[in-house]
Amino acid sequence: MRRVVAVGWPMLLVAGSLLAIPVTASDESAKSMLETEAPAPETSQEESSGRSARPPEIFEHLLVTGGDEAVHDIPGSADFLDLEELRRQEHWDLHRVLRQVAGVTIQEEEGYGLRPNIGMRGTGVERSQKITLLEDGVLAAPAPYSAPAAYYVPAVGRMQSVEVRKGSSSIQQGPYTTGGVINLVSSSIPGSFGGRIEFAVGEDRTRRLHGNAGQSLERFGWLVETYRFDTEGFKELDDGGSTGVDVEDYLGKFRFNSKPGARLYQALELKVGVTDQFGDETYLGLTREDFAQTPNRRYAASQEDFITTDHEQYQLRYFIQPSETLFFTATAYRNDFFRNWHKLQSVAGQSLPTVLDTPELFPTELGILRGEIDAPNGALSIRNNRRDYSSKGVEVRADWHSSWRLMEHRLQFGVRLHEDMEDRFQEEDLWDMVAGRMVFNAPGSPGSQANRISSAAAAAYFVRDEIVMGRWTLSPGLRFEEIDFERRDFGQADAQRSGANLKVSRNGANVILPGVGLSYRAGKSWALFGGLHKGFAPPGPGQSPETENEKSLNYEAGIDIRHRALKARVVAFFSDYDNLLGRDTLSVGGEGTEDAFNGGEVEVRGVEISARHDFRPSSTMSVPLRLSYTYTSAEFQGSFETSFPDWAPEVRRGDEVPYIPPVQLSIGLGLVDRHWGLHIDLNYSDKMRTHAGQGPIPPESAIDDFFVVDLSANYQIVSKLKIVAQVRNLNDEVYLVARRPAGARPGLPRTALLGLSWEF
Repeated sequence: MRRVVAVGWPMLLVAGSLLAIPVTASDESAKSMLETEAPAPETSQEESSGRSARPPEIFEHLLVTGGDEAVHDIPGSADFLDLEELRRQEHWDLHRVLRQVAGVTIQEEEGYGLRPNIGMRGTGVERSQKITLLEDGVLAAPAPYSAPAAYYVPAVGRMQSVEVRKGSSSIQQGPYTTGGVINLVSSSIPGSFGGRIEFAVGEDRTRRLHGNAGQSLERFGWLVETYRFDTEGFKELDDGGSTGVDVEDYLGKFRFNSKPGARLYQALELKVGVTDQFGDETYLGLTREDFAQTPNRRYAASQEDFITTDHEQYQLRYFIQPSETLFFTATAYRNDFFRNWHKLQSVAGQSLPTVLDTPELFPTELGILRGEIDAPNGALSIRNNRRDYSSKGVEVRADWHSSWRLMEHRLQFGVRLHEDMEDRFQEEDLWDMVAGRMVFNAPGSPGSQANRISSAAAAAYFVRDEIVMGRWTLSPGLRFEEIDFERRDFGQADAQRSGANLKVSRNGANVILPGVGLSYRAGKSWALFGGLHKGFAPPGPGQSPETENEKSLNYEAGIDIRHRALKARVVAFFSDYDNLLGRDTLSVGGEGTEDAFNGGEVEVRGVEISARHDFRPSSTMSVPLRLSYTYTSAEFQGSFETSFPDWAPEVRRGDEVPYIPPVQLSIGLGLVDRHWGLHIDLNYSDKMRTHAGQGPIPPESAIDDFFVVDLSANYQIVSKLKIVAQVRNLNDEVYLVARRPAGARPGLPRTALLGLSWEF
């Protein structure tokens, strides 16, 4: 395969060279651009409601939907959650935010949404690796091509909006196009000096802090922001240690722009962010019997487990508007991420899933895990899952609007050159268990568990036209992905990476992804729409020649209604996979090889229903109501043998794909007056299987249905100062969220927080 042009930091010259393009912008265009980049907080009715003051035609250079109003005009499925909706929930858990979006599948993990497992329309949920995850329109996963598992996700607690786009309208984003795209939009630079401070404390010594401040001057704007979250955790470790987490997130934005009214108007924005996390987290769960008795327990053998991460992001965005109908954006970006998950790997030579799934066969090993049996012979192996990630690239996009007779065009095209890599350098240390305490025995040989570098170089191009002809809107699009993968394995005995035993493997993918959407506006309040597009997911580096790309054809049809205060959508979708891929990772109970497994033909069908209505019983009071319902059925269409943990050892035709609940339902109801607000959220998830199969779900491979109630309230003490309260899991539901990678793990129990929110 022809090698993709290397990206590297020299690509910054591409974006930098664009600064030299002489352009002319009208006074109104320049003024619009300045106001767009710098909306003043609480200065208009639109902004005070949480909506951005940015015109959609400019704001969508960060957005994938175009904003709240533009969602209704898209010939496909899209959702936009603005700042008002996020603040209503006192948002800080991405899982809870996305439960209100139909078609999105969630599998919780540690209770705080720090490492989300998100799927869309039947894609796998594990580590969100089958969706395209963005921050401000830029790929956010540590290495989205070469190692797509999202061990880093931007903190939703500092976002001003969240977008979800599905179906044919999402093909301009990639490389994962079957399910859709989630874009987290960070706080914008305010138009005048101002900011916000939020602070809350709660159970388990939980503390949450969010603060930002910024200002726009004539030719310069700035924003600084921090988000902090720490807790001692809700799980109870056998030795009494911490099970919590500490997150520190810092962000700065700096904008340089021409003088408003200048003939040559340009704007350049630099964004820099740093996120550090330390958590006493583990993959070790419980046996079914122990979970039934003490669901929040953590075994003694997890007392040395922890995860530490460091993330840095850099974005340089250049915007230019040569005319009222033509826009250009160039973005250069880089993300660096390091993590070490120091976690228990095996006990007395046995894998943790084997012991916890069949404890009656391994009473000694289970006793060691519980700290009830001494093991002074290095029986506990703890792996340093040490990995460095890097991703960098340049993306150039253009929008052109034109009208010709009775036809309007909105043409979008773009190119992205991207490189990313994952560097694994891992070993396992040996520990003893003595009187319920873990004692260090012997270090592992550096690099003896993994000593390799996987990388990807990709060039992606897309073009999409939105053609409006009276009541009809036709939206054809085309995406092309050219990807080269490489894996350099230095071997377990070459810690210095001399290359003496170096093995190099290369593979890649070239794919054309067409899509088309069609809508008909039957009246002022409602429209019919449908779409067809080709789905794709790359196999990743180091795969065998037998491993195929993930391929699918995806169909949707629906109705969109907006009548006064009512917004509703009903969508039927169908995904026909030629080949579904499964990936071996530690988080699914595998060996962590990242090997991809062909799943063959799969059919996914379902229905999405979403609705929002704001009742107004008086001039000062409103009663917002929302509903989100998803039905999903996903079945294998062939029979085969496999070693992929979620499917092994055999899949039969008609088996259901695991970790996809048939029914998800979320209802939100509020009561809002001028000085106070009360909101309740009801979330239901149906019973689902954790292993491919059909018929009644065996208890050992089932996650029972659960119903969780969240409550939030606020009261305005004085102008711009509010007291806020929230209770997660108000009904204190004890529920199971996963049986992978090793044993049963619980959801967050009832947790209350109380705090203050001040805007200035």
